[in-house]
Amino acid sequence: MFATRRALLGGLAALPVVGAWPAMAFVRQTDAAAEAALDAVFAEAAPPALAAGIVTREGLGWTGVRGVRRAGADDPATLDDRWHLGSNTKAMTAAVFGRLVDQGRARWAMPLAEAFTGMTIDPAWAAITLDDLMHHRAGLLDGPLINQSWLIAAHGDQRPLPEQRAAFAARALGAPPRGPVGQFAYGNGNYIVLGAAIEALTGEAWEAVMQAGLFTPLGLASAGFGAPRGDAPWGHQDGVGVDPAGLADNPPALGPAGTAHMNLADYGRFVAAMMGSRPDWLSEGTRAQLLTPAAGSPPAYAAGWGVIRAPWAGVGGPGPAITHSGSNTLWFATVLAAPERGIGFITLSNDGTAGQRACTTLIRRLAEVHATA
Repeated sequence: MFATRRALLGGLAALPVVGAWPAMAFVRQTDAAAEAALDAVFAEAAPPALAAGIVTREGLGWTGVRGVRRAGADDPATLDDRWHLGSNTKAMTAAVFGRLVDQGRARWAMPLAEAFTGMTIDPAWAAITLDDLMHHRAGLLDGPLINQSWLIAAHGDQRPLPEQRAAFAARALGAPPRGPVGQFAYGNGNYIVLGAAIEALTGEAWEAVMQAGLFTPLGLASAGFGAPRGDAPWGHQDGVGVDPAGLADNPPALGPAGTAHMNLADYGRFVAAMMGSRPDWLSEGTRAQLLTPAAGSPPAYAAGWGVIRAPWAGVGGPGPAITHSGSNTLWFATVLAAPERGIGFITLSNDGTAGQRACTTLIRRLAEVHATA
């Protein structure tokens, strides 16, 4: 069994700050340089497999993959393979809530008691909203809630997932916040409670809302939940593969915080949509809300996205870039995108240790390549 892992904010401190992109650099992607960067990082970090892509609002441009689906075997990883996204699921959960806002079924700054009618909520939560959960500023801490005993029990829990998440929310909200309200404290529990709120508002399981509100309209045919099974890579830790038929992921109740998987092309479609490619899917107002960080002390964190400001990210000058990383300790995924410029980078690996080094190094090099092209 694997404990939850704090998502890395994909380079809030480590990503490159380089000069502005020339106007046509997005179109003239330097594929040879990207291939060379992929080869070099794969050789340096030596994960079982490493995949990457460069995405615009029109979809994936350059893509590449190296390595094998399972350490010690010969079956090569492919561009069609599905990769576990870990905490990068959070931005998707926030996006489906945004869809509910667009549909008039929810609203921004919705108090917790308005979402959880009938639930006994401690009065100390009265001024806290679902937005605060999305921004990790609600004062909800993982430590007392997502511990080893909860993980063991959740893996064996046979109740319907909405019932499990409602019970988690009731336990979290039945006592006062353990952390400082308004200050950033990253935690998976925030998004489990947000998922429970989505279920309370819709009367459907989070998985069904994700399918109907995100996977289907964006055409993400490879998307699913948990460790990819069947004809897919295995996750690894320190190079040791873990059979997806066993305990190869966090319990399903944690889903809204980090269990989505999909192939590179489908993840690219989601990133493109968050850069504005699908105004028919998310209104511009909702997309802006999802990508705008909360006020308050650093770090700048929006709804499932870390936000940095970089010289290359704006049109003709500095602008915001969104970023996040995710891992269940057996996989690693990183994304960096500049919505104003319409360019993004994705790196994926089926190892939570060497894969982390590979993904963070490669995404930095891809950004450098295209920033100086």
